[in-house]
Amino acid sequence: MGLFGKFRGELIDIIEWLDDSRDTMVYRFERYDNEIKMGAQLIVRESQIAVFINKGKIADVFQPGDYILETDNLPVLSTLQGWKYGFHSPFKAEVYFVNTRRFIDLKWGTKNPITLRDPEFGPVRIRAFGTYSIRIENAPHFIKEIVGTDPHFTTDEITKQLRNLIVSRFADVIGEVKIPVLDMASNYDELGEFITNRIHSDFLSYGISLTKMLVENISLPSVVEEALDKRTSMGVVGNLQKYTQFQSANAMEKAAENESGLAGGGMGMGMGFAMANQIGQAMQSEQASNQPVTKPPPLPSQKMFHVAIKGQPEGPFNIKQLKLLIADGSVTRDSLIWCEGMSEWEKSGEIEAVKSLFTSVPPPLPPG
Repeated sequence: MGLFGKFRGELIDIIEWLDDSRDTMVYRFERYDNEIKMGAQLIVRESQIAVFINKGKIADVFQPGDYILETDNLPVLSTLQGWKYGFHSPFKAEVYFVNTRRFIDLKWGTKNPITLRDPEFGPVRIRAFGTYSIRIENAPHFIKEIVGTDPHFTTDEITKQLRNLIVSRFADVIGEVKIPVLDMASNYDELGEFITNRIHSDFLSYGISLTKMLVENISLPSVVEEALDKRTSMGVVGNLQKYTQFQSANAMEKAAENESGLAGGGMGMGMGFAMANQIGQAMQSEQASNQPVTKPPPLPSQKMFHVAIKGQPEGPFNIKQLKLLIADGSVTRDSLIWCEGMSEWEKSGEIEAVKSLFTSVPPPLPPG
């Protein structure tokens, strides 16, 4: 190799970006006066895209790979520079490396509570927060719309705008789905997936894709949560009367241990007697409630009789009604009568339960 060839080889640049940060989205390759030697080596690693910009216009875009920069693989830049013939001198261009890996664990949350109408609690205010992940989908569009001339663009510069977008869409979705607050915990995955689909197109307008969104927590105001805790405690305690007895017994024990306190004086003794009296009444009340309630036996059912009157069965009649029929002569001792339990019709004067009704009625006059 001659001296000129050796000198020319030393001028060949290597353009690459080694990133050890976790938040850099776009990095501009720094060169003195933005000069790049023709024949320089461009190395684009996996999860990177290299974008060449000339005089404020996006020129050529390189996917992952190893390139030797010549006019053949710089068609747009060659057109912008007006290289009609072979060109071997240094040229000026800005090189932006775009990080296309997934940026995860980005935070979102509501600054102010969201007011909604709950079917169980009525109007309530809720807060929510979670995480999401993004990826640069369209590198030239992202540089043109968001990055501009920023030489080192990080996630901190765009997450605020993305967070506001997520919160706005979240409020719309929560208002539309009308899920009760107590049931939201079982629908976190569905909410995250629904919101992801809803705002995916909004992220694409920035050249970004929303790859995942997670809802980690939806909470109520502290006052409402305290009321729910009390309501839950009542359900856990179960029998409030026994719980009161237990609490009173504990209070008496602590008062007795504190000799310098109320239990050491007359007031403490009075308080102890009052507690004992309260426990005694509660126990009596519980014992009384546990006693089986004695109910009187049911009244005996009255017998009902069917009577043959003028050859036709009539009834049923109770004893009082039957007595009136006997009094007006509709039923006599020879009238056939039947009631439940009898195998056949019999004369009323021969039935034990009926014949006593005839004692106050005179017998019929003898014939002639």
